Amino acid sequence: MDKLKLAMAAAIVATAIGGFYYYADQSLLLRVVVMLALMIVAAFIALKSEAGANVWSFGRGALIEIRKVVWPTRKETIQTTVMVMASVFVVGIILWIFDMILVWGIGLLTGRGG
Repeated sequence: MDKLKLAMAAAIVATAIGGFYYYADQSLLLRVVVMLALMIVAAFIALKSEAGANVWSFGRGALIEIRKVVWPTRKETIQTTVMVMASVFVVGIILWIFDMILVWGIGLLTGRGG
């Protein structure tokens, strides 16, 4: 029965997308509203299956975990951003110096510099 529900939901989604493009001469607002309504119906049907219930349960669990997160303050965010930018700058300088050394060394090996 679950496969039938999921197949019906997939058919509704395909019909909604096909209808959106088939009726291209109609109002965009009307096509979007009808497509969204059909998508909601398809989601409702899909959620009534076991797989849909598992997805819903997973989403609810994820929301519960998000509520447990301690988000950084504005000051902490700014400090971390500045530290990351400074680190990127320092690593960029180091890589630039390393590149210059490699260019100089390859120039010596190929006889084009030095």
